Amino acid sequence: MIPYACVTGRFQPVHEQHLELIGMALARADRVLVAVTNPDTSARREEATSHHRHTSEANPFSYFERVLLLRAALRGAGWDDRIVIVPFDLTRPPSWPEYVPLDALQVVRVFSEWEREKTRQLREAGYQVWEVAGDPATKVHATHIRDAMASGGDWAPLVPTATVPLLRDMLTSRMESTAR
Repeated sequence: MIPYACVTGRFQPVHEQHLELIGMALARADRVLVAVTNPDTSARREEATSHHRHTSEANPFSYFERVLLLRAALRGAGWDDRIVIVPFDLTRPPSWPEYVPLDALQVVRVFSEWEREKTRQLREAGYQVWEVAGDPATKVHATHIRDAMASGGDWAPLVPTATVPLLRDMLTSRMESTAR
């Protein structure tokens, strides 16, 4: 076992494939750093290989809300004692080692050109990367979850059970503040 592995993502919101990847990282490391990208609006930039990841629509949950959701999901999986959640601003590579040590194994599931580009950037920064092959046909798209939330669809089965009450509260709060 290695001391640290890292899984990066926006977690907008956290879903079962995120937990699956975190579980894979936990199988190789004593602790896993869950590095939340786009931690604030200034950390967003357009990427040629991912045209949506910088938009407001693709980032409805704040860093704080995502940490709450991740903690609930990780507690539900029984992993909260082996996880550290950190911000990870992809627009500032020189700052990455301040949040994720360079000897942490980066675990990236590759579904598309975006993940290949992220892998390239992480390697260029000095990280060892474990690329997990992903089948694009089976990829869970958080966009579909967010769309179901916005349209009143059945989104609850698409996210970890432990996050459902929090997400319902967040959505209710947003609807109430919009109605004011």
